[in-house]
Amino acid sequence: MSKMVKKQIPIKLIMSAIDAVSNEKGVPEQEVFQAVEAALVSATKKKHGANQEFRVSIDPRTGDYTTFRRWLVVDSAPIAEEQGNDAESLALLESTMLLADAQEKQPDVTLGDWIESEIESVDFGRIEAQNARHVIIQRIRDAERNRIAEEFMNRRDRLLTGVVKKTTRESVFVDLGGNAEAILRREDMLPREAVRPGDRIRAYLLEVNKENRGPQLVLSRTANEMLIELFKLEVPEVGEGIIEIKDCAREPGARSKIAVKTNDKRIDPVGACVGMRGARVQAISNELGGERIDIILWDDNPAQYVMNAMAPAEIVSIVVDEDAHQMEVAVSEAHLSQAIGRNGQNVKLASALTHWTLNVISDTEAKQQSEAEQQRLSQVFIDQLQVEPEVAEVLIEEGFTSIEEIAYVPVQELLQIDGFDEEIVTELRTRAKDHLLTQAIASEEKLDANEPAEDLLAVEGMDRHLAFILASRGVTTRDQLAELSVDELEDIPDLAAERAAELIMAARAHWFV
Repeated sequence: MSKMVKKQIPIKLIMSAIDAVSNEKGVPEQEVFQAVEAALVSATKKKHGANQEFRVSIDPRTGDYTTFRRWLVVDSAPIAEEQGNDAESLALLESTMLLADAQEKQPDVTLGDWIESEIESVDFGRIEAQNARHVIIQRIRDAERNRIAEEFMNRRDRLLTGVVKKTTRESVFVDLGGNAEAILRREDMLPREAVRPGDRIRAYLLEVNKENRGPQLVLSRTANEMLIELFKLEVPEVGEGIIEIKDCAREPGARSKIAVKTNDKRIDPVGACVGMRGARVQAISNELGGERIDIILWDDNPAQYVMNAMAPAEIVSIVVDEDAHQMEVAVSEAHLSQAIGRNGQNVKLASALTHWTLNVISDTEAKQQSEAEQQRLSQVFIDQLQVEPEVAEVLIEEGFTSIEEIAYVPVQELLQIDGFDEEIVTELRTRAKDHLLTQAIASEEKLDANEPAEDLLAVEGMDRHLAFILASRGVTTRDQLAELSVDELEDIPDLAAERAAELIMAARAHWFV
């Protein structure tokens, strides 16, 4: 059998292909030759058949290359089962070899090894050179992309400075140096912010993507983290961790609020962040297009924290509703517009900063509401406990807001009220418990008197307990439920507005059949 003639690759052609794309991209020489080998394998498959497996080996010193056909060594089971004529079966038959046959050629071969046989190599012509060039270019780009991703993965969540390279209607492309380019989308820029090619720009590194599709490095100037990182740069105490930024809320380009806390009682966190004559905070504001920044003192007491967050408005009183996680904030008439802010900006930022729902009202309105609530509660005590107005007023002043509290509060707490002796306390508790019992019995009788119809019980999403509650309110049929609005069901305990809407729509379903 005649010896195979080794073919040779024009090394200068390959190296020129690399230089055409990039100069010193940092791609190892071995990867370059692997790319060429891959191109030659592709050319070989086109000549001999795509179902066969090949390997090409290049001598990097001389450019000589050798081609081998390969078979994967398998046991008899897969081969025996593949008797079909489909493409997958043919590929398996042409690229595998039974263990017994393989051992005849190479005794020490085992399952999973490859058996190889040298074949005539294809010529490295113009088409192969073009294919190799394309593969090399892609390898260089992939290597460069991976290098940039690895480099910036450690710099994620930090501020970066670059030069504007190009602007479009949707994005700004920023050159970060070292062949690294980032994208700054318009929605991540400050409102009405204008930049031109050549401008230096600072932004927060929001994302580092390793995928081939889409932008690789994504910047933002509107993220809350942008403001926090600027404070770390401008205020050494923040950068060193002596002062903590606990919360941040922004309306980018317009106004923001940050809450700060000191870990060293000798340092005033607000004063340190403001700086001498406001120099520190002013430098940050200038970087953000004149964004106004309120620096407030963080407090672990939610009510005090909200009062700080509402600055510069002065708070008269706060009513906290922990169940609804909201607060009613009362301010003087003179400070009402300041507390709310332009288009509700101040209260929205304070709410976002403290994570509480805030409702701002005037002190006059708060006083009226308080007086109305006291009158209502006083009348409840007078009617249901059968006490004098003076006694009802004392109970309200002591903080009682319901009959249940009076019925079940510890006796000792009631005895601490001035003018209340054991006899009065016992009588009050007895009357309160009697009223609650009477109320419970009346509720049971009402439920028994009105039973839900079968079509109401059959409404999708309805349960028996809720159906009886509706019946006690006079809603006993499907059509009666269908005619209601969500607002008319909002006072039913544990019935969310979303579920109420779904039940009403389910009750109306038969109208559209």
